[in-house]
Amino acid sequence: MKMAALCSEFGDLVQIKKQLISVISLCKERGLLHSAKWASELAFALDPLPKDELPPSHPFTEEDAQDLDALTLAKSYFDLKEYDRAAYFLKGCCSQKAYFLYMYSRYLSGEKKKDDETVDSLGPLEKGQVRNEALRELRVELSKKHGAGELDGFTLYLYGVVLRKLDLLKEAVDVFVEAIHALPLHWGAWLELSNLVTNIEMLKSLSLADCWMKDFFMAHMYTELQMIKEALQKYQNLIEAGFSKSTYIISQIAVAYHNIRDIDQALALFNKLREQDPFRIDNMDTFSNLLYVKTMKPELSYLAHNLVEIDKYRVETCCVIGNYYSLRSQHEKAALYFQRALKLNPRCLGAWTLMGHEYMEMKNTSAAIQAYRHAIEVNKRDYRAWYGLGQTYEILKMPFYCLYYYRKAHQLRPNDSRMLVALGESYEKLSQQVEAKKCYWRAYSVGDVEKMALLKLAKLHEQLNESDDAAQCYMLYIQDIFSCGEQLEHAEVSTALRYLGQYYFKNKLYDEASLCAQRCCDYNDAREEGKALLRQISQVRDQIETPSADLFAPLSNNNTPVRRVSPLNLISFTP
Repeated sequence: MKMAALCSEFGDLVQIKKQLISVISLCKERGLLHSAKWASELAFALDPLPKDELPPSHPFTEEDAQDLDALTLAKSYFDLKEYDRAAYFLKGCCSQKAYFLYMYSRYLSGEKKKDDETVDSLGPLEKGQVRNEALRELRVELSKKHGAGELDGFTLYLYGVVLRKLDLLKEAVDVFVEAIHALPLHWGAWLELSNLVTNIEMLKSLSLADCWMKDFFMAHMYTELQMIKEALQKYQNLIEAGFSKSTYIISQIAVAYHNIRDIDQALALFNKLREQDPFRIDNMDTFSNLLYVKTMKPELSYLAHNLVEIDKYRVETCCVIGNYYSLRSQHEKAALYFQRALKLNPRCLGAWTLMGHEYMEMKNTSAAIQAYRHAIEVNKRDYRAWYGLGQTYEILKMPFYCLYYYRKAHQLRPNDSRMLVALGESYEKLSQQVEAKKCYWRAYSVGDVEKMALLKLAKLHEQLNESDDAAQCYMLYIQDIFSCGEQLEHAEVSTALRYLGQYYFKNKLYDEASLCAQRCCDYNDAREEGKALLRQISQVRDQIETPSADLFAPLSNNNTPVRRVSPLNLISFTP
């Protein structure tokens, strides 16, 4: 049903193409370059229109004609980033277009002065109280016009941006929703709204314009809220609806796979994207994260050199170079490039988080904490920053703080085993063993990435003298390690075998104990204990010749715990 509804909505791709061409023109006239770029990339993915199908230019009003000369002059100054000059010549103009450009020029002038002052006076981690001085005046003026109902879709968008910058988030959400209803084709308004949506309940409560753009917004939101299955389904529907050539959709699917750590799928999509758009810089920082995780030094080096040739002073380029130096363990140089990225764009989320990681590597915990906090200020949904803060406070031996930050990370990534294991460790340090057990078991249940949850759970049971449960966990751990094809020299397999050998020996299951002891002999750190256990088993068998039929007789004793572990068949798991 959903797919049918989507297809009917996207049925007239010619009409969608016309709308995109129309909104590209409107955005360009107002200097909204990122929205124009997004719409242009989407329009390029659709078939070209014949000449007689092209949309007509927008009708001119009397006010537009009157302001034409001043608008043309001001726009030329605006394009050259002479914002104060542009605003001066637009003062007193009456048309909607001129009024938007007048207010937008004043806003950008304030932002430029703020950024210049920040770069000149502050170090990379200084909080600073530098503010855009124009914001309050703009809010007062736009508020009056808004009350009188005189703002169009573009000016409503600007009003929302001003409110967000002043931290009036609730009012900003309402204004962005209003802007979307007034002009549903402006992607910038959808994107600004997405930054303010904190959870799925808030997303469902929004009254959004019923337009084909809503599907792109929902897919983007699902990715942001870590609802990757739903996001991938949305993007697949959009591809089937006719946007199969869209580089934007390919990049978003790659980012979604990156978020669920499906690294091979994500890498394949990024390589496909690079073939289609070899000079693209957008999202290349995410691509470099994947190459970093896979330790692909030659590929990361090539990407860094390639991006430097395209544009040395882009945020993404600096992040890629930072990752390259980090992979080479040159952490000071890496931090320097992340600082450069932040000078270019102080709201770059990835750079703050990555810089936090570098400071952690350099054992500079106070700087790491500041960097992670900045990342959270930019985007409260960044689980990596919350997780990084948890790790930092863990180093500082402050478990209550760890618990708080790991909980935040877990809320954002409920099915990520790393967050659950970290939570379990924090609970364990705070002597909350029941909670720790739940976390470790949940981490195993959702698919333990690092294969550590069962081991930690087993050791916790061992500490609490819950021998049956400990043995059960160790047995599952060994089966898990062997079945996933990891090398037998895995750090803690010998620990599990050693414990199981002793456990089976105590419970007079000598065959199983003997098998575990023999396996212990394969590991250097457990070899002597394995041999000692084999000797003990041999002595016991010499003293008491137990008939094979009575091997499991101790299990019938009433004092035996009900949850006895079944004998471990290690042979079937031998690689």
